[in-house]
Amino acid sequence: MREGSGLEQISSGVAGLDSILNGGFIVGRMYLVRGSPGTGKSLLGQHFLAQGLDNGETVVYIHGEETKQDIISNSRQLGIDLDGAHFLDLGPETEFFTENISYDLVDPSDIESEGFMDEIKDAIDGYDPSRIFLDPITQLRHMESDYYQYRKRLLALMRFLRKRKTTVLTSRTRSGEDLDEQIESLTDGIIDLSYDKGSHRIEVPKHRGVGQHPGSHGMEIRSEGVEVFPQLLPTPEQTFDPTVLSSDIPELDTLLGGGIECGSVTFVSGPTGVGKTTVGSHFPIAAAERGERAVIYLFEESAQQFGHRAEMLDLPLSELRETGDIVVREIEPLVRSAEEVAQMIQSDVERYDPSVVMLDGLAGYKVAIHGNEERLIDRLHALTRSLKNEGIAVLVMDEMSHLKGIPTATSTNTSYIADNVILLTYREQTGGLYHIIGVLKKRLGGFESQFRPFEIVDGEGVRVGEPLEDVESVL
Repeated sequence: MREGSGLEQISSGVAGLDSILNGGFIVGRMYLVRGSPGTGKSLLGQHFLAQGLDNGETVVYIHGEETKQDIISNSRQLGIDLDGAHFLDLGPETEFFTENISYDLVDPSDIESEGFMDEIKDAIDGYDPSRIFLDPITQLRHMESDYYQYRKRLLALMRFLRKRKTTVLTSRTRSGEDLDEQIESLTDGIIDLSYDKGSHRIEVPKHRGVGQHPGSHGMEIRSEGVEVFPQLLPTPEQTFDPTVLSSDIPELDTLLGGGIECGSVTFVSGPTGVGKTTVGSHFPIAAAERGERAVIYLFEESAQQFGHRAEMLDLPLSELRETGDIVVREIEPLVRSAEEVAQMIQSDVERYDPSVVMLDGLAGYKVAIHGNEERLIDRLHALTRSLKNEGIAVLVMDEMSHLKGIPTATSTNTSYIADNVILLTYREQTGGLYHIIGVLKKRLGGFESQFRPFEIVDGEGVRVGEPLEDVESVL
């Protein structure tokens, strides 16, 4: 029961969906899950019933498009056990196809409607279920002669079940017909499922009584069934701590006015191959060597390759990983949503309490949410805001598309998220390309306005030189 609401709630069977629903379904009410074919409507209903069985409840599965055996077999493939459920099949028998059934003088819907409704009522009276999944609800529409009679029948069914405190989940394939409005207006909650550019999404536009978390959320269908990942809501800001974190490269720290602050977001921007990851990794490594903890997330290379590069530069990454002072996570972006990645990072923050979190890199993170740039900016902002509110220094590696020059400070116009922007770029001189580094922005303090040359040296790491006095047109 949600505190202060006076309404009893039960789990949907999917923890992430319960969070979006502010605690789960309300007992005795009817909910509609809608979406195109293949978006997971039946799976959500099966999780709902399986949760009831786990609680020792009586549940009924009313179906008409799949047989009982197919439902049980398919659900088992995803680890959902429905063996204890009662099934009511409203679909036509095979004889309907092989025999010539005709009706004289009466509308067939009048005969079938009363028969089906008697079956439903007998099942409810006989089993006294606490949960029912009606898949799909259009079966009831096909029993009635018109929309008016259908609405009347549906309303009567809802009142009958509410008196018994039976919670009902129904499914519906979205069609845009008037029928959709009839169902939506009567149900107490609506769950929308969609599939867009390789990404399953879930949204709850309506939940009477206790409300819901608005917006679009991540969803995955995996070998364990449906997993839902609510979008991250930033935690309240803690007491601001302006402690400066050093990179342990004196010239780089001087360039940054001492280093980067706790509770700040730093973008390390530059073209491919310029050394963004190498420069950025000095901050978490330096923090770990001081006895703090750091977590690094790799979106664009393997942990093994990252570790090999660190060894070549004589950076003590392997030793720090063995002691647990640095945690390296290799993210497979094509199989995770931004919401799932954010949830993983939040869990790691609670577990390891790091002072530095590094995201490498932004292009790979964008792939994690299947190229939707608007959602990328929104989710990245929420994630970095939540981390900085907890006093964590966040580093984001950001690849620019231009080899030279800087048309924008960041690749996706996300510079407003950054408290600091470090630019790594190339300088062309005497037929060669040389690395230079500068600071474009530092929100929390002063910084050196001149560029410096730098190089990445095997066995040493990053070596930064003195300020350049005679360089023009870098930007």
